Amino acid sequence: MLTAAAVVLALSACVVAGRWYLARVDGIGRRIDFPTLWVGLLAVLATGAAAPGVLRGQLEDRLSAVASTLAGRQVRVRCQALGGAFVDVGSELGLVHFRPNGTPVSWALIKRDQCNDLAGYLHSSKQQPSSKRTVAVHVLTHESMHLASIRVEAAAECAAVQRDAQTARLLGALPAEAAALAAAYYASWYPRLSDDYRSVQCAAGGALDESGRDAPWIAAAR
Repeated sequence: MLTAAAVVLALSACVVAGRWYLARVDGIGRRIDFPTLWVGLLAVLATGAAAPGVLRGQLEDRLSAVASTLAGRQVRVRCQALGGAFVDVGSELGLVHFRPNGTPVSWALIKRDQCNDLAGYLHSSKQQPSSKRTVAVHVLTHESMHLASIRVEAAAECAAVQRDAQTARLLGALPAEAAALAAAYYASWYPRLSDDYRSVQCAAGGALDESGRDAPWIAAAR
């Protein structure tokens, strides 16, 4: 919506400037001043309307690079726009669609609030992130696991908690900060999940334990 408004405003500025160029003198030969005020105002409004889309695009590029690393293939992250958030009635924080043959599409949608929290995390010190930013980092990891072809929610969730530290590092956190974030999510948020997302096997020595160095139970034991 804002992008469309930016295009309309930019075109309007061009139209005003073009009309002046085609009629730079009046009927009696006097030069007409360039409509600086109107062209400038329209240009400023166009820039303001375009800025959110540009910033969202930059954020999506950064998140897409992280998701591609986690998924092991080239994928894309899309942040929900304002219009989409306005009509959204779903409770999920992100989603990946799967084709009828069971393979995932090549993009994930992350809801507007979580994308904003990810942007906040990116520009933060990464020390003691808020609960919302911790969850947002995990949402990115979780959806990346779906993009890696893990369809079952409990399996995707457990794979994600074992990669949250990697996600945090890819977003700029130091190793200790990344490990702390992963441990905090596993200790505070994982136990609250519904049975569809949680498994008793997602623990040290469990069937879903990948024995990786980033597992949150390893960080918690240090």
